[in-house]
Amino acid sequence: LTMQAARCPTDELSLSNCAVVNEKDLQSGQHVTVKTTPNHKFVFTVTTHHTVAPGSIAFSLPQRKWAGLSIGQEVEVANYNFDKSKQCIGAMTIEIDFLQKKSTDSSPYDSDRMAAEFIQQFNNQGFSVTQQFVFSFCDKLFGLMVKDIEAMDASILRGEPASGKKQKIDIGLMVGNSQVIFEKAESSCLTLVGKAKTKEARQSIINPEWNFEKMGIGGLDKEFSDIFRRAFASRVFPPDIVEQMGCKHVKGIMLFGPPGCGKTLMARQIGKMLNAREPKVVNGPEILNKYVGESEANIRKLFADAEEEQKRLGANSGLHIIIFDELDAICKQRGTGASSTGVHDTVVNQLLSKIDGVEQLNNILVIGMTNRPDLIDDALMRPGRFEVKMEISLPDEKGRVQILTIHTNKMRGYNLLAPDVDIKELAADTKNYSGAELEGLVRAAQSTAMNRHIKATSTVEVDMEKAEKLQVTRSDFMGSLDNDIKPAFGTNQEDYSNYIMNGIIKWGDPVTRVLGDGELLVQQTKNSDRTPLVAVLLEGPPHSGKTALAAQIAEDSEFPFIKICSPDKMIGHSEISKCQAIKKVFDDAYKSQLSCVVVDDIERLLDYVPIGPRFSNLVLQALLVLLKKTPPKGRKLLIIGTTSRKDVLQEMEMLDAFSTTIHIPNISTGEQLVDALELLGSFTDKERASIAHQLKGKRVWIGIKKLLVLIEMSLQMDPEYRVTKFLSLLRDEGPLD
Repeated sequence: LTMQAARCPTDELSLSNCAVVNEKDLQSGQHVTVKTTPNHKFVFTVTTHHTVAPGSIAFSLPQRKWAGLSIGQEVEVANYNFDKSKQCIGAMTIEIDFLQKKSTDSSPYDSDRMAAEFIQQFNNQGFSVTQQFVFSFCDKLFGLMVKDIEAMDASILRGEPASGKKQKIDIGLMVGNSQVIFEKAESSCLTLVGKAKTKEARQSIINPEWNFEKMGIGGLDKEFSDIFRRAFASRVFPPDIVEQMGCKHVKGIMLFGPPGCGKTLMARQIGKMLNAREPKVVNGPEILNKYVGESEANIRKLFADAEEEQKRLGANSGLHIIIFDELDAICKQRGTGASSTGVHDTVVNQLLSKIDGVEQLNNILVIGMTNRPDLIDDALMRPGRFEVKMEISLPDEKGRVQILTIHTNKMRGYNLLAPDVDIKELAADTKNYSGAELEGLVRAAQSTAMNRHIKATSTVEVDMEKAEKLQVTRSDFMGSLDNDIKPAFGTNQEDYSNYIMNGIIKWGDPVTRVLGDGELLVQQTKNSDRTPLVAVLLEGPPHSGKTALAAQIAEDSEFPFIKICSPDKMIGHSEISKCQAIKKVFDDAYKSQLSCVVVDDIERLLDYVPIGPRFSNLVLQALLVLLKKTPPKGRKLLIIGTTSRKDVLQEMEMLDAFSTTIHIPNISTGEQLVDALELLGSFTDKERASIAHQLKGKRVWIGIKKLLVLIEMSLQMDPEYRVTKFLSLLRDEGPLD
């Protein structure tokens, strides 16, 4: 038949994917070929409608577009019979998009329901590859294009097991058990869910060139693996599996810990590790603006790109990483700000709503960093927001080896590192050093080495001959370790070296016993898992050497963190600031794996006096809490307290806070005093013999510290009067009986 192309009479018929004819020409359900040019034929299934004039064949707009037809064009129409053994559709892949861009939405469409409705609507119709048509589903119109047709296995049609052979065909007949697979058009923002959709070619989220050592991160292997497990494992899996599990991606990571341990470096490298957009790095204070509403607008701008992309691409949107440095500057606890404007509160509210509000985004990862996690609003820390909380603490020895290796690699490559530099030895000597301090140590050693090659003339010149042979040696590192770089969370030797500048005078068994008990307590702290907190009180009369013994026990322990909390550093402090200073010492101690805190002269810390306002209750309560507080898991703490007023602490119920009490006695016999004089070596043998004769069988009562003062006073006299003066001073301290 030669027929004329016409416009489809109704909208309903244009959705049927059929060519429409008059019943006098052809029967409904018949398949025909429409020849538009000598070389172009298209297969259609026809339906009849009385409004179509005889001799005309009506097509919808997508059909005319596909076949290149114009209205009124003459076409040749012939019967077409499908070979059902070869041309039944086994599987058909269809590209789908919204028909009109203005009707787009981001709600997900179930591809399984869509496929079932498609087969029902277009059963027994012919389809060709590249064919375009319209499909109505859930009151929305979708534009479809056939991408691929696979013939049904002839064995299945005969009722036999499938042979497994797959054959592509250009034209096929839709039957009841055909499989329809929907594939989203490339630039479409349509969201498909369910199994009847193609698995999109996915780019791996992890950058294939990612390497720890090249990234310059050391000592954080465990932290990285924990972050990966929590935050990225769900993003590596195919989206349809994640979807079937009903799993939501982690949107926030909170990194906290001491300064210089690699929080900012780690956040920066997470961005490089992922195949994501360049991370947006924001310093907390930069967000704040003096104009009303501007700070909140700055937060909204950070999330604008991610919002726009999610609306456009839905589940296919890439990952947007936003890094907040110094998060505590903008996310303090709400209601704590002193200003009346409440700017911090509104910024926190805005951030909360963006990360996990009503219109939540699923294509973001927010990384926050802070040294003060205690300041941050609780609402930000719940699951769904900053749910992965990771402490980036001081590196252990293995971590320090990695960090030092990273910072000396370049020197080693150019043969600028002397063979005597042992990285493992340096790592063992740098307990409690942070990553930044280790980098500083390497820099200090380099500058020491360079300084050797600078000529000390009227002008500053480099000795080029020697500079050619420049090498950084072990002595450069050791010199920098002793003089230049000290760890912020470490042992400050100057703290306790003043207390033991004269050494420990072992004048008798009591001193030896105290040091022995101290060694046992150190071993208990190191080795016992049942008692991570050990607190001991050294008590005794004034000037008996309690502080020196406490400092000696602390030094002998060789713990990486040793701090002395003494009243001389808190002169003029208010009660509150004194409590905060004491708490800071303990907080710092919890950051190290093994720590020793000496709480010296407890009654002075408590402002104790026997008359008037007796003591500071605020400081007492703070100390009682801190002395009993168990350190975090994996940390161990030894507390050594000293006091001259055990009776006062007993009344204050403070003795119960200590695990054990050790008594430090004064020198009580003439023999002990002579032994002390011999160890000090201040008097001659003849003078000591004279003193021994005078004190034989007599009892004395003097502290070792006071004894040192009396000896030094006596030594200022002429040699013939020294002994007499010494004995006179001794009698003034108490009767010799």
